[in-house]
Amino acid sequence: MSGTHSSPSRIRMSGRSFLALTLTPEAPLTDWLAALDHQIQRAAGFFAGKPVILDLSLMQPSTPDLPYLLPALQERGIRVLGIEGGDKTWPAVANWEWPESPMGGRASGPVTIPENDMTPTLPPTLVVEESVRSGQHIIWPDGDVVILGAVSSGAEVTAGGSVHIYGALRGRAIAGIGGNADARIFTRSLAAELVAIDGFYATAEEMDAKCTDKPTQVLLTGETLAFKPLP
Repeated sequence: MSGTHSSPSRIRMSGRSFLALTLTPEAPLTDWLAALDHQIQRAAGFFAGKPVILDLSLMQPSTPDLPYLLPALQERGIRVLGIEGGDKTWPAVANWEWPESPMGGRASGPVTIPENDMTPTLPPTLVVEESVRSGQHIIWPDGDVVILGAVSSGAEVTAGGSVHIYGALRGRAIAGIGGNADARIFTRSLAAELVAIDGFYATAEEMDAKCTDKPTQVLLTGETLAFKPLP
């Protein structure tokens, strides 16, 4: 008896990177939550849609009000992606749903919560007047980043808006974090390890060879990064 065998369906996979914020509560938790509420009032919507890592390294098993910490964050619309620095066997957190922190994350330094202003203004631009050296990480979730020098191999620039690099881009440039699909990346010489816009990325091997070492802009068209020469 003969039959036909259909080919297995292709599984489509792609990578996507996100900026996760880390919250490190301090005792007394009632005061810390009050301070958090004040920050949220100053910048309504800052945590909306952003993944958060909850760092319990400053907590103890007996810290007062610890059982109510995670529910309190959830009530404020803060989405906890992972928990680290504590121990899920502590009785105080026995009723928590304990998501494991994603592996491979790197600390990127403190993030400043912007203040709300009743007068509409353009998003602030961060200007870096020198090259970004290997191992350095520039993160500016509020607007564009302008690098007047180069971005070295092993360095990373991350922006909520567009990334403008007046020199060569040899490291990583990540634009449009937080859902800005209109962000772009501009460089006078494209030799990047990775570029990404709104979570869609391309590694060096996936970039358009015609733009290598040339002035280039990178933009998102649908779910694909496009590379276009600059004049």
